[in-house]
Amino acid sequence: MSGIVRKLWCCGAKGFPSADDSAEDQLALPPPEGHVRVCVGRDNVQCRFEMEAHFLNHPLFEDLLRLSEQEHGYAYDGALRIACEIHLFQYLLHLLKTGNPTAHYMQLPDLISTFHSSAAHHKYPSPPPLLNIPPCQYSHS
Repeated sequence: MSGIVRKLWCCGAKGFPSADDSAEDQLALPPPEGHVRVCVGRDNVQCRFEMEAHFLNHPLFEDLLRLSEQEHGYAYDGALRIACEIHLFQYLLHLLKTGNPTAHYMQLPDLISTFHSSAAHHKYPSPPPLLNIPPCQYSHS
């Protein structure tokens, strides 16, 4: 896990390409102290998020990072990538930001099951933008 965190600190903003120069300028700035930027998503849709760095120590994030390692591999260029549904990621962030005690006792399969069986996945219609950058990047590969 320390290798992932080490990579996170040295990856910078190079993993967030954009056609808009002003957006690139904004991403060239480091995130606020205590925050990190991550790309979240699967397949051809990824969204950028800025989150509190200490969330990376949470067991659910560690599980998501292990799954991401299987999908993206451990050695890749650019930003930290988390391979999961964007709305599931938002749900997890919401649980952690609100201090919901449920998040501290959940296993990843429980989180996914709770998310899909509840109305939680309807609460997050679109990801919040990172700075003034369009929130989602669509890959045409």
